[in-house]
Amino acid sequence: MATIRSRVAPWLASRSAPSAGPVRPLGPQDTAALAQLAGRDPVANVFVASQLAAGGTAVPPSSGTVMLGYFEDDGALAAACWVGANVIPVQATALHAQTFGRWLATSARKPASIFGPAEAVLTIFAELEAAGVKPVDVRANQPLLVMASDPILPGHPGLVRTRGEYFDAILPAAAAMFEEEVGYSPFVGGEEHYRRRVAGLIDQGHSLSHVNDAGEVVFKADLGAISAEASQIQGVWLNPDYRGHGLSAGYMAAVVRLALRHAPLTSLYVNDYNLRARATYQRVGFRQVGTFATVLY
Repeated sequence: MATIRSRVAPWLASRSAPSAGPVRPLGPQDTAALAQLAGRDPVANVFVASQLAAGGTAVPPSSGTVMLGYFEDDGALAAACWVGANVIPVQATALHAQTFGRWLATSARKPASIFGPAEAVLTIFAELEAAGVKPVDVRANQPLLVMASDPILPGHPGLVRTRGEYFDAILPAAAAMFEEEVGYSPFVGGEEHYRRRVAGLIDQGHSLSHVNDAGEVVFKADLGAISAEASQIQGVWLNPDYRGHGLSAGYMAAVVRLALRHAPLTSLYVNDYNLRARATYQRVGFRQVGTFATVLY
């Protein structure tokens, strides 16, 4: 595992930086324009749409996070970019992303990750790399998958919304999933922040799991972002003791059914090299609608 001393946990805030050129931080007056922009692709932009739904404003809730907007000469909002510990472009072309990347490169920020549509993410990454900001990992090809109807496969009956009393079992399972996926502990930067994140998902009914009679977490997944139009499945984890027994497809079918109660579309993105997971998602009924990329720092 690579060193973790320079990493920032992705739920922690970063510092702000001044605006430059056609880019400036969005304010409350830009909320409607940002909602319209995100609505052009409700699957790819579900994170930002979910933030708008929760907060009702283009201004992020954390004082350490900004939403950058790229404005055309006529004042129209053409693209946006969430900039906190995570960097998430919204409807950004390569030109927009290059400008966002240069803004980041001249700021005091070092993100924990960049994720979203591949062209924009990899363009921002290239600007940061040119400025000497080196990544830990670049995942350039992550199929973005979506479902709009119930799976043909039966769902596993044990998969339900996580009950609050199972927090102490879910927390280590969630941490194990995170470390398997990104290569370092989610407790970097403070265990309490991650504990609150997991507890929040449970309290909102967005944590889904099967905890057996022995109190052991067999499977878990989260609805990490939910808007009126779409949800995004995150944090999928099957206990290693139960892998290789053909259980994943049934659990994922159950996740999709529960997710579709919240929004008419549900999505996820997956590493292209994870052939086993991709085969499972295909069996459940997901289809590819785009390509994401993730850069980890």
